Amino acid sequence: MATIYVPSQEGSTPLSEISICKEEASAEPSIHAVEPTYTIESTYAVEKIGEMDNAGYVATWKLRLNRLLPLSSVCAIAAYWLYFAFRVRYTVAAQELRHTVYPVAWLFISIELGVALPVVLTQLLQCFSIKPRRRPRLRVLGEHVPMVDVLITCAGEETVVVLDTLRAAAAIDWPRDRMRVVVLDDKASEEVRREVELLGLDNPSIHYSARKKTKGVPHHFKAGNLNHGLSYVDGLEGEKAEYVAALDADMIVERAWLRAIIAHLIKDPGLALACPPQLFYNIPKNDPLYQNLAFFFGILEGVKDAIGSAWCTGSGYALRRTALDQIGGFPTGSVAEDVFCSNLLLGAGWRTCYVQEPLQYGTVPDSFSGHIKQRARWTIGTVQTSAKLNFFLFGRICRGMSVLHRFTGFVFTLGTLSTVSAMGSLLMFPIVLVSGFRLVAYADNDQLRWLLRLAFFSLAINRVNEWVAFVPAGYRFAWRGNLNTLWMAPYHGVAIVRSFLLPAFLGGKLATFSSSGSIDSVINERDARNRAPLMRRIKAIWWNGGAFIHLSYVFFTVGAAALSTARAFTTTPDTYQDRLFYILTHAGWPPLVWLVASASCMIPIKYAVSPPSMPDREDLLRRDKDTGIAHPTDGAKRSRWGKTNYLHEGFYAVVTIYTTILFFGTWFY
Repeated sequence: MATIYVPSQEGSTPLSEISICKEEASAEPSIHAVEPTYTIESTYAVEKIGEMDNAGYVATWKLRLNRLLPLSSVCAIAAYWLYFAFRVRYTVAAQELRHTVYPVAWLFISIELGVALPVVLTQLLQCFSIKPRRRPRLRVLGEHVPMVDVLITCAGEETVVVLDTLRAAAAIDWPRDRMRVVVLDDKASEEVRREVELLGLDNPSIHYSARKKTKGVPHHFKAGNLNHGLSYVDGLEGEKAEYVAALDADMIVERAWLRAIIAHLIKDPGLALACPPQLFYNIPKNDPLYQNLAFFFGILEGVKDAIGSAWCTGSGYALRRTALDQIGGFPTGSVAEDVFCSNLLLGAGWRTCYVQEPLQYGTVPDSFSGHIKQRARWTIGTVQTSAKLNFFLFGRICRGMSVLHRFTGFVFTLGTLSTVSAMGSLLMFPIVLVSGFRLVAYADNDQLRWLLRLAFFSLAINRVNEWVAFVPAGYRFAWRGNLNTLWMAPYHGVAIVRSFLLPAFLGGKLATFSSSGSIDSVINERDARNRAPLMRRIKAIWWNGGAFIHLSYVFFTVGAAALSTARAFTTTPDTYQDRLFYILTHAGWPPLVWLVASASCMIPIKYAVSPPSMPDREDLLRRDKDTGIAHPTDGAKRSRWGKTNYLHEGFYAVVTIYTTILFFGTWFY
């Protein structure tokens, strides 16, 4: 049995609920209305086919375990700050006892804080997902559906990629006369125009448009292209669409896409935006660069949805046209127009939602340089958007936001900006090791024991919190994001400094936009047959790509740790205890931050030497010979693991076991 909602103008509460069999869902049901506002001819029927939108996509036990996330996050944050509080207290006690100052010890505390800050900010947001996320799986029924304009933006992607997206979008389960599919070509490719118009001969719902750009006049990148699309569809014959949906050029949608997304907007008239996760079908084995975004789409977007602050995910989303018009169309002034748009909608008093169904599959950049450019663009866009919104703190533009909306935006901005502090912390750590000065100050051995115990508690509770948080999205993929935060910190930090702090004559550079699909790899590193030779790859990734920073860092940090350990046998008194304490309070201080950072920075180095191999894109697709419509194969949609992954997990386990041994040792030594 299923439930049909016939929404009213007044609000989101169903005015009619009809029990029908799923086999009869397409037939016109008999209605037993309770004070109906509309007749069936003026409304759209929506069926609830599941209690949760992610049912079957995420195991039930994982969702139940994830409900402990607010509690585990509170405990993790408390453990962090308890540890740091005692680090500060015991450092002060040591200074008072010995009548001296330990500046390097204070610097070491700040380094630990800098590395931990991005994680703590994420946990802080997780604390507020107290109310369980309960968003049902819905479908729009029948042929009586709203008019929708589907805008496909492209800017230099391969023609075959654009056409695959177009064919899939035009063939979804939605009446052809109730949608218009428009390819918005920002590169004005003659080949794309010709192929799209050929497809349009058999399907009048398909359109092509390329805007004219005047040299010297800002064209506002993707936001400008989308706004051009709104003007284009407004000039077409026929009724104005109630909803606008947007797709990136490489995103292939499932047949149920619009029926799943639009259903939520129909059911709730106060909802302006509904967006699904971005999923990918060309993720290489072991995902060495962490490109699948499992934590963001599998966890964080769900957390934001639970507190009513879901952000637009960039592709596959649908918007209520009246809401979009109210905020003046797609906002300009940020290369992250999706995030900007969703926050403007929240500021105008509308609601947004995240629909956690696998409804679209696209491609990630297939090169190291493409990956770096994509993530740097996201970082710059987040900061640009936040600045436009006064960091979510005040102003007319935020007037409709709740406290949690503002808090979410502010925390995400801090998390982005904290990459600068993380970068500084990583650079300072080997320096303090080489200095030879006291890194961990304490007044007596009992204080040292308690610091080691608190370090263990902090690590252990954070491991539990990671498991509770990550397990719905896939633990192995999600925790890899922590390592990604460290090795990506220099790129994020440099992007922020160059875009917002440095003047042009010192290397400052304004943010620009390049679509991910249009960034080609000059070394074809993932093509086993045509990839560039080793030395050329090393030059491209280590030098041109900036990974020489990571190589230098690893050598410097490992050398600093070795030098610090050697000092335990050359500069300390000839006693076992003194040598042990020296190692523990320098290179051996848990949880071995230098080792974690070095392992993280090995990722781009290893990638250059041994990049993953991916088959041709066509081999990842299942294509209908008659229609040419392609969808990713089941195998391409699944995560793939190899032996290399166990090395990462083994390293993580070593750090945990080491800290655990120290904890138990404090009770016996």
